[in-house]
Amino acid sequence: MKTLLLIGSLTLISHASFADINQIDAAANTMNIEQLKQISSQTFDYEKAYAEYRLAITANILGQRQLASTHLDSAQANLAQLINRENSADASALLASIYGMQIAFDSSKAATLGMKSSRLLTQAEQLDATNPRVKLVQAISAFNTPSIFGGGIEKAQTLATEAITLFEAPCESICWGHAEAYTWRGLAKQEDGDMAGAISDWQTALTVDAQYGWAKFLLSQQTAKQVSK
Repeated sequence: MKTLLLIGSLTLISHASFADINQIDAAANTMNIEQLKQISSQTFDYEKAYAEYRLAITANILGQRQLASTHLDSAQANLAQLINRENSADASALLASIYGMQIAFDSSKAATLGMKSSRLLTQAEQLDATNPRVKLVQAISAFNTPSIFGGGIEKAQTLATEAITLFEAPCESICWGHAEAYTWRGLAKQEDGDMAGAISDWQTALTVDAQYGWAKFLLSQQTAKQVSK
């Protein structure tokens, strides 16, 4: 999950390193909750929040909803503190994504957190309009928001495509999201009835990151459906 030369405000996140982000992604790909817990306990600022974000996603997939909620709350608090000290496009985008997950856990928070998420994404784009993770989180938000409220499947595809284009630039530090962008675009294509396009995007996600677990899972689901016919 790679790509984007850190410029401007991104240099403010001085604690994040390419190796640590990769380590977090590797643990998430294998759904290694214990390793993600260990990483989150040994890191700080953006890295800690990102590890907790991936831990929350993994715990949710494995049915450990309370653990997921606990680490989402911790990631939110850590990012809020970081943003107060030294804001960046990446920090704002990640916090916006966390708010989106918290809404999915509790829809009663949609009105409040939805507005906060929207403001953060606007802020993130102002800080760095070329950040691919900002476009990726915008795509995820659009995917999960009805078109009458400014989202929609077509918008999600467009934003994911923009993210994929931005991911083509070199990356030196915070480099997650490239394979994820293809995966979300594939999901949008699937929702739009383009199954061949969805499968193609999920396969491309694995050329970006051969270990990316979510794309592997989605492709395995399609293989199982074909076998059962």
